[in-house]
Amino acid sequence: MPIRSVVYPSVVLSFALATMVTAAPPAARLPVPTPQQVAWQDMEITVFIHFGVNTFTNREWGEGTEDPKIFNPTKLDARQWVRAAKAGGAGMVILTAKHHDGFCLWPSKYTEHSVKNSPWRDGKGDVVRELADACRAEGVKLGLYLSPWDRHEKTYGDSPKYNQHYLNQLTELLRDYGPIAEVWFDGACGEGPNGKRQVYDWPAVHATVRKLQPEAVMFSDAGPDIRWIGNESGIAGDPCWSMIDPARVPYAGFSGPGVGDVLQHGDPSGSLWRPGECDVSIRPGWFWHKDQDDKVRSVDNLVDLYFQSVGRNSLLLLNLPPNTGGLVSEPDVRAMAGFRERLAAIFKTDLAAGKPVTASNTRDGNPAFGPQQAVDGKPETYWATDDDARAGWLEVDLGKPTEFTIARLEEPITLGQRVAAYRLEYLDGGQWKTIVEGTTIGHKKLDRFATVTARRVRLVVDKSLACPLVKTFGLY
Repeated sequence: MPIRSVVYPSVVLSFALATMVTAAPPAARLPVPTPQQVAWQDMEITVFIHFGVNTFTNREWGEGTEDPKIFNPTKLDARQWVRAAKAGGAGMVILTAKHHDGFCLWPSKYTEHSVKNSPWRDGKGDVVRELADACRAEGVKLGLYLSPWDRHEKTYGDSPKYNQHYLNQLTELLRDYGPIAEVWFDGACGEGPNGKRQVYDWPAVHATVRKLQPEAVMFSDAGPDIRWIGNESGIAGDPCWSMIDPARVPYAGFSGPGVGDVLQHGDPSGSLWRPGECDVSIRPGWFWHKDQDDKVRSVDNLVDLYFQSVGRNSLLLLNLPPNTGGLVSEPDVRAMAGFRERLAAIFKTDLAAGKPVTASNTRDGNPAFGPQQAVDGKPETYWATDDDARAGWLEVDLGKPTEFTIARLEEPITLGQRVAAYRLEYLDGGQWKTIVEGTTIGHKKLDRFATVTARRVRLVVDKSLACPLVKTFGLY
């Protein structure tokens, strides 16, 4: 009996521990992102480069009649562009390889309206090549935009012929410049030189990208991977779901009822994962204009945009237009560097990191899914509740009364987006008081509020589409 009394409890304990350790993780709530979509959103900030003949004509939209000889950026340094983007925290640079005017920044064999007929680099230059090399050298991803609308190409409006022309040029870009992380499309569809409008073959376009650059994500109003947020002001909707109903935005340029709403907010019942991208220029225009050198966005404004884009479960695509010399101008460079420095200062110290934390419920009682996983700073861990829960709370003890003005929340989106309503509270005496109320979280939700001084702070999930999961609960 003495032997049994010692051995038996240890066996039971070992079995219990094994059961806790091997408890199944939560099932994914479909739809979920692809690895490429996750990597894309993890970048948080990317940079657009609008550059071409419009830079030299002081226009936003060219007509396609521009003489290629006006393109001569004698100081062009693509490495300087990429370094300016990196200084602002960007992980990718997307170039307008061809804008609506049809002028190609690479020596396309399918048109004469390109750099090969400019004096730049004696007609032997290739902006796409120089940027691709610069991105590789600086460890930044490369993206390309090829405008579907071409105001120069004579076959535009003869849909079969122009669609083949477009696929030919797209193939050049996707085949000849190494890995492309994002291929950027829009639904621009005006008249061509013959006065006709074009019917684009989007299925063929998407198939070409999948074949030649299978790791790339594609952006347009309608995806298929990334959706437009519905404005060019850099601001996402709130709520902002990563899911959409594809029937509501069936193709790029679609303008049916409710399109603006679904682009801004997504759809909690949507069948496809298409997170939002917020595009905006650092200047009033998309192309460089000398009279806008004193109109570059301030660091404060860029930080506000970050909170309203990345901080609302989206990605910020910030345009940096090079000047006629071929360089990003100094005011833009300073703004980018100051932007990143300010963000680094804001998020330098997470006041909740590693602090004691309790929860309403832990999945199967397993510490692998316990509340401490939400404050451990590890991207692969998260707090999880039991499967049947649709609400819950996390409470952090900061150890002493502490001032904070920002909350950072994140879900493990590889398992889907779940939280639909939440609030932050602090304990004031014996009473919990609301700091702020929110809706969606997703990749990241940032809330700013008047300074709160408290020791105990609570995240309350009031509504969730499946059992709540929280990867990060941070205070700053």
